[in-house]
Amino acid sequence: MRALLFSLLMLLPATDLARAQSKAAPKAGATTTETRYFTALDGFMDGADVILKETRQGKVVTSAVLDVCYAPTKGSDHKDRFVANLQANGPALTGTTQTTGDKAPVTVKLARKQNGETVDFKGQISIGTTVHEIASNDNSDLTEKEYLENQASDESIAQAPKDFTEVSPEAVGIRVSLESAADFLKTLKGQNLEVSLSSLSIGCDALRAGTLVINLTTDPAHAAAVIAKAKSFPGVTAAGWTNGIIELDRTILFPAAGWRDGDKLNRDKVATTVAGVLAQTLGATLATSAWNGNTGKLKLTFKKPSDLVPSLQLTETIEVEAMVSADKPGATDKLLLWIGNPTDTTADESNGAKLNINDDSTGDEEAEPRSDGGAVAALAKELKGQRWDSESSTWQSP
Repeated sequence: MRALLFSLLMLLPATDLARAQSKAAPKAGATTTETRYFTALDGFMDGADVILKETRQGKVVTSAVLDVCYAPTKGSDHKDRFVANLQANGPALTGTTQTTGDKAPVTVKLARKQNGETVDFKGQISIGTTVHEIASNDNSDLTEKEYLENQASDESIAQAPKDFTEVSPEAVGIRVSLESAADFLKTLKGQNLEVSLSSLSIGCDALRAGTLVINLTTDPAHAAAVIAKAKSFPGVTAAGWTNGIIELDRTILFPAAGWRDGDKLNRDKVATTVAGVLAQTLGATLATSAWNGNTGKLKLTFKKPSDLVPSLQLTETIEVEAMVSADKPGATDKLLLWIGNPTDTTADESNGAKLNINDDSTGDEEAEPRSDGGAVAALAKELKGQRWDSESSTWQSP
């Protein structure tokens, strides 16, 4: 019987014999390649934002990329960055590169040690003539999926919003390449707008993305023109509306009829109406009223006798900001009115010698906002407008 089986096998073609042998042989386990990330590396460089990407064959690191964003001068807002491709030789990770901004030479020498479920890194990073000693322990890694899910997403610029319930009519965001950012900012000089100081700082996210998001505030009536002009500038990759001062629970939607002269807002009528309602709800007298030419905000100042110590005859000054805009970009027959929370100060404005008062409550972040006396509801009634219902996410009549 064995002889018969052997004879039959000998009659098979060589390829069939090989196939039969391969089916019979057990499969060797394939070694997979994967990418892992370390994003919370303490002990690398003081205040640096560090990302280490490792490529592994099974449990063996075959290569790595070290991305470090740091302040060249301690305490400075200026950031620089380097990305070094590291060669793996056992536990040693080494590589050279230069910084992207200052073009300083960089040398990386790290020793990697597996410590149970975590990893320790020790070694040196030289930037120019400065040597940084590295001692980073107990580091946990992330899968590539986890890393990507944790990345900040810049979706705050709405280039064509359907209305101003998600973004604010006065707030404009512009994404521009780092190479073009300075030239673009120069074009904003002399324009009636305000640029956010914080958006001028080129942070680690901007260095890694290669773009800077510039946030500015302008009169809502001018925002569309500012956005259109920005889109035509070389290096601008996105321009639109973004988050701003609008709080929907302090905003009123009302018909535009009667509040425009042609296609322009009748600001005098708006200011008089808003000031009249606020004077009643605040129980105060209007002192000043002015529109800001850069931001389109209306600033109202009211005064009333303070009831803290009546015999001292102190004066309470109340400031309220407001803003009016169309309810959406383009042609519309409705307007939005936003009313800010009142702020107040108390001072001695009586004749003769004055009592110097230090208002130590202004820096208290937990303090309740000053009551407006129901100003938003009163204005909604005066304007025959609607208020936002957060539960249904719709405008509702009072």
